[in-house]
Formats: sequence, structure tokens, C-alpha cells
Amino acid sequence: MLQYAAGNARAFEVLYLKHKGPLYRYFVRQLNDQQLAEDLYQDTWSRVIKAASSYETSAKFTTWLYRIAHNLIIDNLRAVKPVNSFTEVFEPEQDHQAQLANQDENLESQLMDNQKATLLKGCVADLPQVQKEAFLLNVEMGFTAAIIADIAGATLEATKSRIRYAYKGLKDCVELKWQGANHD
Repeated sequence: MLQYAAGNARAFEVLYLKHKGPLYRYFVRQLNDQQLAEDLYQDTWSRVIKAASSYETSAKFTTWLYRIAHNLIIDNLRAVKPVNSFTEVFEPEQDHQAQLANQDENLESQLMDNQKATLLKGCVADLPQVQKEAFLLNVEMGFTAAIIADIAGATLEATKSRIRYAYKGLKDCVELKWQGANHD
């Protein structure tokens, strides 16, 4: 980032290529809205470009980048003031009749895996925002609790609690919904 701030356009390209996929997935999983995720993703990179001349190395670039992303999500959530909605967890992602017509020997296993993935996605979406963010940054990005605390502007202990509660909430949610779907 310091090289980009000094005028090296190639340095920005390196940063962008390194962080584009994980940052985009962060937005998509946080928001569950493809168009909004794309908008905030682009806005993040615009802010990186605008802030290049004033960038200081007080934190790792990744921490700084995700802090920008975090703030955009928080600003958006405040502007929209969403009402918690309960999404249908069992909404099929594929036509189950077409799956059954398929003679693949692994059909039952694939169907079960799809249902489990759908359950988990639904449970992640139902997590409180602060827990969802901490969980995704930990699992998807591999960030430590200390880095997540810095990104979210929270204490280390609060961040550890968010991660712990997210894991517990997901475990309980998946178990409950799996049992409710009459699976063994």
C-alpha cells in the first residue's frame, strides 16, 4: 500500500488481486444480497484508492481494508434498519425431482450434503450480525480474534465471546433444524 501511495500503480494491482476474492466473499456472506455486496465491494476499493495518499501503517493492510469494509456494512445496516426476518431454511437450491431422476449412485449422499449446506447457510444468516461477522472473518479469512477485534472496534474478550457464541449458536441451530427435518 505504501508503494501504491508513492505512485506505483502496479502495487495496487497486486493488492487488488490478492484481496479481491476473500473481500468479495466477505460482503456476500455478510449481506446475503449479491447486488448490495457488489456495490459495497466497489465502494471499499474506491475508498482505498482515495485514502492512498493518507495511508499510515498503524495496522496491517488487511486489517485496514476489512475495517473499511466493516464500516460500510455497519453504515448500510444503520441506514436500512432491517427487521430480523426468518428466511425459509429448506428452500431448495435445486429441483429435487430432477435429482431423483438422476441414477447417480451418490444421489442420496449429495442430497443430504445439499440439505446440510442449506441448513448451515440458513443458520449463519440467522446469527446476530456481530457474531456472523466474527465467525466469517475467523472461518473464511482465518483471522485471529485479535485482528477481528481491531477490524470491528471491539475488545479482544468481546470478540472471543462473539466467536464462541457463533459456534455454539450454529451447532444448536443445525442440530435443531436437522432433527426438525426428521433426519437421523
